[in-house]
Amino acid sequence: MATVREGNKAVLLVVDVQVGVMGESWDSARIIKNVARVVERARADGVPVVWVQHSDEELPYGSPQWQWVPELVPAEGELLIHKKFNSSFEQTELEEELAELGATHVALAGAATNWCIRATAYGALDLGYDLTLIEDAHTRVTMDLDNGTKIEASNVVDELNVCMTWVSYPGRTNGTATAEQVDFTIPGGKVQRHDG
Repeated sequence: MATVREGNKAVLLVVDVQVGVMGESWDSARIIKNVARVVERARADGVPVVWVQHSDEELPYGSPQWQWVPELVPAEGELLIHKKFNSSFEQTELEEELAELGATHVALAGAATNWCIRATAYGALDLGYDLTLIEDAHTRVTMDLDNGTKIEASNVVDELNVCMTWVSYPGRTNGTATAEQVDFTIPGGKVQRHDG
């Protein structure tokens, strides 16, 4: 069972918004703009921004495709985590760094939706963090499967947004919010409205 984090301190986790990841991703210009907007809002609110950068055989460390997209540049002093697996928590120092920051609430943006974003979202929940997925600030490429099936990237994005709205973990709050509406002071990211 996870240790539920006490308190209410958010961080923004920006995952894999790199040239080789975003190049052919669905609606990448809009998504990059939204990631930049949520980074700007986090900085203005004094919320730490943590950058996670992936490397593997297809994304070699230090290569041009490994670099951040030009529209996003980590500020001096912002934490940078290097990873080799889908989850930003696997074989990285992320959990220790979040503990140093006193983080209890992870706001999450980046790519790719069904690999690193999904794995990191579930990793955060499994480790006891509240989670807000920035619903308009993650993406992936459309997938053409060997059997001729095509899975549209927009459907993958929608599916994960729905999952992060409905999945539940004891003692944790999760949800989605847009780059414009996210409230870093609220676990789950935005005021929940209940009609009735």
